[in-house]
Amino acid sequence: MLATAQDSELDRGASSVGAGAERFCALTRSLLPVSEMIRFVVGPAGEVVPDVKRKLPGRGIWITASRAAIDEAVKRNVFARGFKRDVKVAGDLTGETDRMLARAALDALAMAGKGGHVIGGFAKVEAALGHGEARSLIHASDAAEDGKRKLMQAFRRARSDESSEIAVISAFTGGELDLALNRPNVVHAALLAGPGGETFLARVKRLERFRSGNSPDAVSANAPTDGAHELNAPTDGAQGNSTE
Repeated sequence: MLATAQDSELDRGASSVGAGAERFCALTRSLLPVSEMIRFVVGPAGEVVPDVKRKLPGRGIWITASRAAIDEAVKRNVFARGFKRDVKVAGDLTGETDRMLARAALDALAMAGKGGHVIGGFAKVEAALGHGEARSLIHASDAAEDGKRKLMQAFRRARSDESSEIAVISAFTGGELDLALNRPNVVHAALLAGPGGETFLARVKRLERFRSGNSPDAVSANAPTDGAHELNAPTDGAQGNSTE
C-alpha cells in the first residue's frame, strides 16, 4: 500500500483529474478528494506553482488544502521529494496560494456577475430575498452591522420555515467586490441561482477551508444559527476581475 501511495503522488497531468477524483497527499499520504487539496506543478524556471484551478500543464503533486499543511510541506522539503528533482520553493508559498485561491473565487464572482447572476444595492438585494431568488448574500467585509442585520431580517420574513438558511459571505473587501463586479461602492450583493454562482460558492468554501483548516461543514456548525451560514475569511490583499 505504501508503494501505491508513493507511486500515486505525481499525477499524469491536469487533464487526468476528474471532478470527483481522489489523490494522495504528498505530505500526509492520506487519500483525499481533490476538492480538499491543492495541486502544484513545476513552472518554466523550475519554481513550484500552485495550480488552484487544476488546469496547468505538466505533472503535479497534491497537498491537503490548508495553510498548515503547505507550511509543513515546505519545511519538510516535500516538493523536491514529490517531483523527484530540485525545485525552487518561494519563501511565501503559503501566502501565494492563499492569494491565488481568493483571486480564483473573485474570478468566479466576476463570471457570475457578467452572466447576470449577481445583483447589488441594498434595495435590490432586499427585494431578491423577499422573492426567494437569492442563493447567497455577499457583504463587504467592512459593511455595517445594521445593514447586514436588516437583510437577514428580510430573508427570515420571506421564509415560513425557520430552519431555512442562506450562505452569507463576508470574505472580501468592498474594493475587491467593486473590481470583480465592475461597479462602484459594492457593500451588499446577492448571488442568484446559476452555474457561475455555484462555482463561486465552491471556491469560497475552499478558501475558508484553506484558512481555517476546517471543512466548510465544520465551520458552518460553529456559525451563527439565525439562518446564516457565514463564510468569513479576511483576504490577504487578493484582487481579481478576470474571467476564466
